[in-house]
Amino acid sequence: MPLPTLKDQFAALIAAPSVSCTQPGLDQSNSAVIELLAGWLADLGFSCDIQQVSPGKFNLLASFGSGPGGLVLAGHSDTVPFDGQLWQTDPLKLTEVDGRWVGLGSCDMKGFFALAIEAVKPLLEQPFKQPLLILATCDEESSMAGARALADAGRPLGRAAVIGEPTGLKPIRMHKGIMMERIDILGRSGHSSDPSLGHSALEAMHDAMGELRGLRLQWQREFRNPQFTVPQPTLNFGCIHGGDNPNRICGQCSMEFDLRPLPGMDPNVLRAAIQQKLNPIAERHKVKIDYAPLFPEVPPFEQAEDCELVRVAERLTGHRAEAVAFGTEAPYLQRLGCETLVLGPGDIACAHQPGEYLEMSRLQPTVQLLRQLIEHYCLTPATAG
Repeated sequence: MPLPTLKDQFAALIAAPSVSCTQPGLDQSNSAVIELLAGWLADLGFSCDIQQVSPGKFNLLASFGSGPGGLVLAGHSDTVPFDGQLWQTDPLKLTEVDGRWVGLGSCDMKGFFALAIEAVKPLLEQPFKQPLLILATCDEESSMAGARALADAGRPLGRAAVIGEPTGLKPIRMHKGIMMERIDILGRSGHSSDPSLGHSALEAMHDAMGELRGLRLQWQREFRNPQFTVPQPTLNFGCIHGGDNPNRICGQCSMEFDLRPLPGMDPNVLRAAIQQKLNPIAERHKVKIDYAPLFPEVPPFEQAEDCELVRVAERLTGHRAEAVAFGTEAPYLQRLGCETLVLGPGDIACAHQPGEYLEMSRLQPTVQLLRQLIEHYCLTPATAG
């Protein structure tokens, strides 16, 4: 039976709901997407390994050819939630509008899998000297559980990995990390007329924020990378809640903040520095301070600019490798020994937006680029540079 066309595969992937969300009411399984991909790839002769990460959540690792080395074409099978009423078209139906393929996941990033399959199809009759692996992960848009599970398993993948996130077909070799943290302070409430009757969690939080601002200043003096649009690390105070009445000493206060470290900044070292600043505040104000991540961090990512993958991608695209602010699964694949780049056809500006789209003019250039990468890594000897 002939394989569906590129457009048919694109449409089928978009029609398979796979929302990943921290809110259980919106979260969905990605099994329909994984089953589609596994079926198509198996029909092409790929060996498909479906790994359950958690109930209803799966990774797919499909391989063609065998041996060490090779190329990984990677992406996530999930999408963000969507506001259907804000879309001009059905989010779960591929619609052609003004030279664009519109649909949820078209840009970020289920469409990449259809393009990877289109790229490899004409090459499958040739002998693969190194394997091609197509990796589809779960829950990138929430917990990154799929990529974390893969990294924790420690199974080597390939010599090089390309993640098809939306970069406008420009190679990306660097991005900041993402840390979302919380501080909960438990004091003791009391009548506001006599400060000795309580321990103010709000005043302790005021001091904690002062210390965090001091650390932010220190880190911004110490760390700078001009390749980023915002060249310093950032720390944003996102939300704060505490107390209940003006005439009561505040007994409880909580705050959440976002820290974006540069490559070279270790999240564990940053957390230790924060904790060191909080300990004296707890003692001074006689309060309990609980500091912890809201989610596991996404580490900063940097791939050496003189490595083979960067050189090859720069030559094939005609663009110098750049840096972006958004986070990806790149650090997890890098941990498995892959030279790693982020390189895909979409534009990040339309990701996570109503009317998400992929320019049709990017379809064939992406197929051609992926085909050239497969030829370089899989059809030529491992010593090729």
